[in-house]
Amino acid sequence: MLRGVARARVGTSGWRYPPWRRTFYPEGLPQRRELEYLSRRVDSIEINGSFYALQRPESYRAWAAQTPDDFVFAVKGPRFVTHLKQLRDVEAPVANFLASGVLALGPKLGPLLWQLPPRMRFDRDRTAAFLALLPATTAAAVDLAGRHDERVEGRTHLATDADRPLRHAIEPRHESFRDPAFAALLREHGVALVRADSAGTWPVFDELTADFVYVRLHGQDELYASGYTPEALDAWAARVREWRDGGRDVVVYFDNDAKVHAPYDAIALADRLA
Repeated sequence: MLRGVARARVGTSGWRYPPWRRTFYPEGLPQRRELEYLSRRVDSIEINGSFYALQRPESYRAWAAQTPDDFVFAVKGPRFVTHLKQLRDVEAPVANFLASGVLALGPKLGPLLWQLPPRMRFDRDRTAAFLALLPATTAAAVDLAGRHDERVEGRTHLATDADRPLRHAIEPRHESFRDPAFAALLREHGVALVRADSAGTWPVFDELTADFVYVRLHGQDELYASGYTPEALDAWAARVREWRDGGRDVVVYFDNDAKVHAPYDAIALADRLA
């Protein structure tokens, strides 16, 4: 992600979806080339497999190799940290995540996303401890990754090719996070509060808390399933331009993948921002 020059990037949450085959992906395209194909049409993708299970260094290296030089990945933090542990006592699990190969993306590593479960309420002390744990640079991430436990022993990547700023974003899904203390904590640590559009399913938070904006679009009218109308895309393009022209980098990921809207909506929004 460029520093000093604000930029907007648009992509999808994930890329490996069976319904996309023979619809968005051309007939006969091998599954192993799907990332390559999509990455020539958008300039960022959110890796979401890391939410369900720790990935391996060789996977991150392969994804980096399959994408253009100027491409950026966001990486979703594991649900073990956010949903099972709910941010309690998570130094080792966060270290395991960072050690699992995230840093092998090198210059293509963008923000790390931490999506909280809808049942989780805001707790100031717990949130403050978690934010204090998050590394602000790739060198700090290497240091934390070195404190991994046996779960990733023998399959780690514990180096960075350069010391770069490391950005984080949090997506809460409970109304209690509207507490001003939460936004204050995010500003203190430079962590972005995700702008999520979820067809009215979860609260919408509009605070700007970092030097970048992280947007997740889960569906205009039906969660994960409905697409965005041209008018809605025009409105999102206007908001993204406002943030970008105000000096903030922006990343936008479409998560309305169920009916193959996500890649088409991402390309349409990117075209509006070109």
